[in-house]
Amino acid sequence: MKPLATLVLGGLAASVIVAPSAAAAPPCSASNLATVASGVLSQAGGYLDTRPGANDVLTAAGSQSTVDAENSVRGYFLSHPGEFLDLQNIARPLIDLRRQCGVAVSPGQLAALIDALS
Repeated sequence: MKPLATLVLGGLAASVIVAPSAAAAPPCSASNLATVASGVLSQAGGYLDTRPGANDVLTAAGSQSTVDAENSVRGYFLSHPGEFLDLQNIARPLIDLRRQCGVAVSPGQLAALIDALS
């Protein structure tokens, strides 16, 4: 998977990292979230390998300003709604788990965690 695709999809995965909670159910455990994220990222990587247009626009977004990246990604997926829906379906397990666990972490927070562990 290209570096930006990893970053974009990593951001999606980051959105399900859980802060400790006294009432956390087993599905909201760090190990389950990591397993689900790993599966989603693997599927997304395989999908993007077969969709060079989507892969290229996500890769290019990494070197663009936030506004330009958002515009190019939005424009691409508005022109390719089937690919958007495919990726949304691939991400569905993470989206559902995020809703179920009631958590959200930004990609910047994940980057800070990675930096702290490096």
